[in-house]
Amino acid sequence: MPLFIQHIRRASEAREKVLGHEHPDTLTSVSNLGLVLDRQGKYEEAEAMHRRALEGYQDVLGHEHPDTLTSVSNLGLVLDRQGEYEEAEAMHRRALARHVEVSGRGHPPTVTTLDII
Repeated sequence: MPLFIQHIRRASEAREKVLGHEHPDTLTSVSNLGLVLDRQGKYEEAEAMHRRALEGYQDVLGHEHPDTLTSVSNLGLVLDRQGEYEEAEAMHRRALARHVEVSGRGHPPTVTTLDII
């Protein structure tokens, strides 16, 4: 296992031990691990990390929080890479709808989500 992944895993585990598994900083580490795994082509493991982060963000921060919406988009991206196009599209549409509701059409996260779809 590459050293970088080991460091991210250890950081995630340490944050979980100290802060708890639903603390926003722990969830950020889980999400970051998902991003790295995705870039390495480990899509199933990346998907699991993104689903875990999303569930936690929804519970702790709510459905409209920017971190939650980013997590929805990250999950959509990894689902797309796995050929799960319908679920990926649903995730991206969900993120877009929430961004429009919360921030408006011209806000940078909304525009970024539009670029993905």
